[in-house]
Amino acid sequence: MSGGADLRAAIGDKLVLATHNKGKIAEFDTLLAPLGITVVSAGALGLPEPEETGTTFAANAALKAEAATAATGLPALADDSGLTVDALGGDPGIYSARWAGPDKDFAHAMQRVLDGLAAAGATAPDQRRGAFVACLALSLPSRATTLIEGRCEGVIAGAPRGTGGFGYDPLFVPDDGDGRTFGEMDSAEKHGGPTPLSHRARAVAMFKDRLGVANAT
Repeated sequence: MSGGADLRAAIGDKLVLATHNKGKIAEFDTLLAPLGITVVSAGALGLPEPEETGTTFAANAALKAEAATAATGLPALADDSGLTVDALGGDPGIYSARWAGPDKDFAHAMQRVLDGLAAAGATAPDQRRGAFVACLALSLPSRATTLIEGRCEGVIAGAPRGTGGFGYDPLFVPDDGDGRTFGEMDSAEKHGGPTPLSHRARAVAMFKDRLGVANAT
């Protein structure tokens, strides 16, 4: 594995963020700001979204990052993330975005989670365990792809609460929080501090550590 300075030097001063998701773009803009790297999204470059044929978060993240590098010749960072619910056998998992359908209707997706828990008779908190998972993939020309995973364990709320964040945030109560859902927190509460709550912020913190970049806010 390359040292932090070597990996940071290999990235250079420009990085493609391999996503078309506006929510993710906004989060990564904040999370990657301290790196001093110009970040441009795949959407802004007009790159097509590759078909996510992997069976794991890591495989799909690598697929997206490597496609962006192949198309641009630039280093690329991608994440594949989602919500896993124990009582649903790990679903929606890698299909988290697809549960929202082509219209990205996450109200519908959250209702699918709640309906599944109801059908499973999962009413007590210990029956409603889940986790947000984010796997980052850093693709560099002519080098092996670097993979990093961040996780946040928690409980699925009885109903969506809050309008912050995106995706399943209003349904997820992190174990290390204060009883509020991610949807009831602002960005600084989710992503800030030396031990951030969100799965994506934790993955980015590990990414920065890999590059030898301080995580102080």
